[in-house]
Amino acid sequence: MLEQLKALNLDILNITSILDIILVTFVFYRFMRIIQGTRAVQLIKGLVVLLVANTVSSWLHLYTINWLLQQVMTALVVALPIVFQPELRRALETLGRGKFFAKTISTIKEADRTRMINEVVRAVQVLTKNKMGALIIIERQTGLEEYIDSGVKIDGIVSAEFMINIFIPNTPLHDGAVIIRGDRVVAAASFLPLSENPYLSKELGTRHRAGIGVTEVSDALAVIVSEETGDISLASDGNLDRMLDEPTLKKKLTEALEPKTLNSLGGVFRRNEP
Repeated sequence: MLEQLKALNLDILNITSILDIILVTFVFYRFMRIIQGTRAVQLIKGLVVLLVANTVSSWLHLYTINWLLQQVMTALVVALPIVFQPELRRALETLGRGKFFAKTISTIKEADRTRMINEVVRAVQVLTKNKMGALIIIERQTGLEEYIDSGVKIDGIVSAEFMINIFIPNTPLHDGAVIIRGDRVVAAASFLPLSENPYLSKELGTRHRAGIGVTEVSDALAVIVSEETGDISLASDGNLDRMLDEPTLKKKLTEALEPKTLNSLGGVFRRNEP
């Protein structure tokens, strides 16, 4: 009888342990999916690199490096709540709204990506011809959720006509930026951080500085049409290419948005290369 009770308790313990592991795994998975649309993903990657470097330096008895890394990790314990404040707030708000079990978006297909680029270029052709200022942000790996939340949320297929209507002067959404995720316009009239680069030309206005600013804090692309001159610019990685024509813009967007398969010292190898 005693042995049967012990076996029963052991079975219950095993079931509880399995259930505990499943729940923790699910919660961790859903949390990672929640922060997928934010800069927290890149920050977590940086933390993983530090943890790996700390472990390796300990194994190799690199005492000085290991000590320095431990001091950094200690400082991060205090800094993490500040660094992750927007993401933590968003995660708690998502949990409070009951969207913890919501489905996440899928990645864009090649045909949809090509169509999106064509529509953006087609919209830019009309905007630059009529000298209508525009700021179009294309999200890549780094999520822009905090900037999407600052604007008017939209869920519409990217089309030239749609974006042209948004940027018509004196309409409710023409100020601010349009943000594209995948093949959909997810927000309009969004506020973006201005560039803090002191070496930017004094000729650049708020629209250009906002376009450059968002590319300084993320890997997004910013297509900018000047209201004064109608010139087309493309910002990426904090840099600005000005005076572009439509074919050049299309080429640069296609190259920037094409999925990469390998980064190496020898360059970037793309999917269609051997």
